[in-house]
Amino acid sequence: MKWKTAKKWISNLVTTILFLTLIFMAFVVISTKASGGEPQIMGYQLKTVLSGSMEPGIKTGSIIAVKPGGDMTRFEEGDVITFKQDEQTLVTHRITEVITSGEHVMYKTKGDNNNAEDMDPVLSENVVAVYKDFTIPYVGYFVEFAKSQLGSALLMILPGVLLFGYSIFSIWQTISRIEKQQKQLEETKSAS
Repeated sequence: MKWKTAKKWISNLVTTILFLTLIFMAFVVISTKASGGEPQIMGYQLKTVLSGSMEPGIKTGSIIAVKPGGDMTRFEEGDVITFKQDEQTLVTHRITEVITSGEHVMYKTKGDNNNAEDMDPVLSENVVAVYKDFTIPYVGYFVEFAKSQLGSALLMILPGVLLFGYSIFSIWQTISRIEKQQKQLEETKSAS
């Protein structure tokens, strides 16, 4: 009796995990596409770290949470900001110096793992967000894969296929159990 209860509990757990995985994957893929490539959760953007310039604090392949918006002249030395290095490239580095020239604010920056400061100061207008001390190592590789066409397709289809396969397996098990019970019932009737 305990084995049947444990089996049913495990079956429910597997079904729930597969279903939640399907929902999570749909969320990641849809939010990635809707936000133009970067998933957003509760006003925070998730960015993938593609270099080791901020190691050991932020590892290559990690995802980090950054908070976009606000007054981009508010940052101080020691803050970690994400800024546009050019039209295609975002960089996340630590501010080493704040340079104020009239109304304009620029930041000298440096990666924690780099030997020297970045060549060009960052204009406050090029700052996109501030790092919020939230990092999940190695998940960035997964997010980058999810952004690709193959990744999007697989992450939407695979959990559904697994859930469908598991449902077929559960139905087959139930039918086998019913047939076994009917066979036992018939044998009991024949023996009587």
